[in-house]
Amino acid sequence: MRRLVLWFLILWTAVPLVAAAGALPPDQTEAELRRVLANDEKVLGPEHPNVGRDLHKLARLLQDEHRLAEAEALMEREVTVFERSLGPNHPNVAVALLNLAALLKATNRPAGAERLLRRALDIDEVSFGAEHPTVARDLNTLAWLLKAMNRPAEAERLVRRALAIDEKSFGPEHPNVARDLNNLASVVQDMRPSEVEPLLRRALAISFAVTRQTGREEPTLPRLARNYKNLLRKMGKTEPEIQKALQELRRQPSLASVR
Repeated sequence: MRRLVLWFLILWTAVPLVAAAGALPPDQTEAELRRVLANDEKVLGPEHPNVGRDLHKLARLLQDEHRLAEAEALMEREVTVFERSLGPNHPNVAVALLNLAALLKATNRPAGAERLLRRALDIDEVSFGAEHPTVARDLNTLAWLLKAMNRPAEAERLVRRALAIDEKSFGPEHPNVARDLNNLASVVQDMRPSEVEPLLRRALAISFAVTRQTGREEPTLPRLARNYKNLLRKMGKTEPEIQKALQELRRQPSLASVR
């Protein structure tokens, strides 16, 4: 039987937490970004937080253009700028480390990425407290890497901790809880496959509930639904049976019965 692959969900905003860059305007060119960077360096100094923001924007553009070596150099400088301007344990440093770690993972340097992610986690635990949702974000991100490094038991411990944090912070029916449940299913699928279906069912029920409550499709709903449908197909369910299961979850008034 073909191995099931479940998408791992990482929900975090890859921009500094102060002087936030925001979405990159579609018409903002590399030349314009470099002009802004040069002006801020001249007016504010090369180690001002706004320079870190500018470096972040330019690195994002270069990364989108697959100029990864250039992007990496800018990200490394971004980390240094925030360390020197805001201090080595500032949350902006943690976000910059997360971004750089993602690039290292994408370029097959997991050990370096792990070192950066653990430092980011340490910073955020000190900055926000051990049970803050930002820490849950970091735990999921580190678990994502450890899963890719074939260390599922370590990844499971991190995701379970993230799930406990998010349930305590937001309640049992929040999108972050759905993310954590999906990620837990992704981690345990090879170790204890019997646990996967209840986890995905509850995650999808949360996503449907949030969609009903807000009147807008919850952003992770398509991916959660895809994971759940693929699982049911692997379990031998027919398409009518799969559609019936989805309809029941869409109509579920409470999540108590899907735990």
